Amino acid sequence: MNLGFVTFKNLVLLLALPPVPWLLLAAWGGWRLHHRRRGGAWLLGLALALVWLCSTEAVGELLMRAAGSPPALSLAQIDALRGRPDGVVLVLGGGVRQSVPELGGGAGLKPITAERLAYGVWLARRSGWPLAFAGGVGWTAGRHTRPEAEVVGQVAAQDYQLPLRWSEGRSRDTRENAQQMLPLLAAAGVQQVLLVTHDTHMRRGLRAFEAVAAPLGLRITPAPMGLVSDGLSDLADWTPSTGGFERVRYVIYEHLAWWAGH
Repeated sequence: MNLGFVTFKNLVLLLALPPVPWLLLAAWGGWRLHHRRRGGAWLLGLALALVWLCSTEAVGELLMRAAGSPPALSLAQIDALRGRPDGVVLVLGGGVRQSVPELGGGAGLKPITAERLAYGVWLARRSGWPLAFAGGVGWTAGRHTRPEAEVVGQVAAQDYQLPLRWSEGRSRDTRENAQQMLPLLAAAGVQQVLLVTHDTHMRRGLRAFEAVAAPLGLRITPAPMGLVSDGLSDLADWTPSTGGFERVRYVIYEHLAWWAGH
């Protein structure tokens, strides 16, 4: 993949993810309204309504339900894993920050990765299974050069006192996560993998990992996180929020990646 493709991919994402499409629609409606063309006011109103809706937790939840996601693991399911020596908790990366001023300029985790790691550590301690992590330098990481696995390994050991048993830092996307990590785990005698990622990413993650796991004789068990129990019935779910805006963008991004086959 060359620099030109990465630039093209970033441009497509810029134009496809909210709020840019709705802002362009609003600009078109405003232009038509200014020039007294038919439909200008309607287009402008539609654009504003879409900006509102795509900034709400409720729309993010509806989009997630349309895509489908495995349910959260129950405590009984997790406790049933204890005593089995053939499993691993595998956390997928979601990005790192190469320089964090409050950490003295050192690298740190982006919120998505931090949340996944926290849940992965909790699962590892509850189940008694070792912890693993997959994530390198993504295609769109820009100037970032330090692999995610290296940063996460440091955080897991220092902040959680739970060093990674296995890690890989060469992969650049979800498919490569599976291609790089699963043969390593199979060679070590692992037979079952608890796959930890956000519910929005789990469908795509399962597709990539199950395709590689089947020939290796590995079983993939989804351990999604970030699910909500309702997300629709409260007034706050239908009002714009930073969390709602981020969730809708993330869900749409995952839909696009799914359709693109990545």
